[in-house]
Amino acid sequence: MTYAMKPLFDAPPDLDGKVILITGGTGSFGQAFTRRLLSAHKPAKVIVFSRDEQKHVVMEQKLRDPRVRYFVGDVRDRERLMRAFDGVDIVVHAAAMKHVHVAEYNPIEAIRTNVDGAANVIDAALERRVGRVIALSTDKAASPVNLYGATKLCMEKLFVAANSYAGGRKTRFDLVRYGNVVGSNGSVVPLFLEQRKTGKLTITDASMTRFWIGMDRAIDLVLLALKEGLGGEVFIPRIPACTVEVLAEALAPGKPREIIGIRPGEKLHETLITPDESRTVAEYDQFYVIKPSFPSWGGPVRTTGAPVAQNFSFSSGSAYALSVDETRALLDELGFQAS
Repeated sequence: MTYAMKPLFDAPPDLDGKVILITGGTGSFGQAFTRRLLSAHKPAKVIVFSRDEQKHVVMEQKLRDPRVRYFVGDVRDRERLMRAFDGVDIVVHAAAMKHVHVAEYNPIEAIRTNVDGAANVIDAALERRVGRVIALSTDKAASPVNLYGATKLCMEKLFVAANSYAGGRKTRFDLVRYGNVVGSNGSVVPLFLEQRKTGKLTITDASMTRFWIGMDRAIDLVLLALKEGLGGEVFIPRIPACTVEVLAEALAPGKPREIIGIRPGEKLHETLITPDESRTVAEYDQFYVIKPSFPSWGGPVRTTGAPVAQNFSFSSGSAYALSVDETRALLDELGFQAS
């Protein structure tokens, strides 16, 4: 494998003794992040906030750790968030409606969760004087063509502007934006693994490209934002991409494929940084930071990192393109038994 990623930081943030709450905490990211906190850090408490009581029960049975608290609630419910955020030091906002086609057919529900829910998280964090808030965004928020991406773009704007509302409070808001997490809920990888048993894979478009990131890397990006975020910044990893055809060949070599066409709201290529955003981008070896355009709250200003070229963009169609062998090696490394 010729593609390799270096660590994002020399040392993670100091989370010892902290009370950390994760919205959407029973989802793929929330469960993985909780496990990382328990194994690599010494938090005083990890609060898993989610509306799915059954997932709470299953997660509790798996972890069996007295440091974890399970708080049933919905980000749409501002008063419930107020209660949950009491005494919390750090909030990681991962709750969202994330399936593109579901959001297309249920737009009001997506807005209530992804936009109104984000506003509620901000209000509760300010009211309860939470120290740090990190929100999870997506490549689909950059020049969105579907409702899911549009709601996540709104969420990004809300979280950046929230720094202006902090006033004398210590609360600081930052974001991370990344591509498809391999194997997470809704990922095509588990679908292809299941379909290869039947002998035929369904492909939307052979030339479609997608960014790929492992769950550990996604968690590292959140920890990086917690450690280095100055307020109103968006952290973006330098990650590779591949075509759907390459992914299919890596997972099921030689298996027949059926082209089913692009689904409602899908792009042929995804973007993590748009040309218009390039004016405020700071480039580092393994990541980028989009600095706030209007830091009216008067906080510290990022002075490190190199500027990118004018009209620079970071797209899955122009990012490092993994070969079939590289894709297979990456999937094997992440535990998805491609070979």
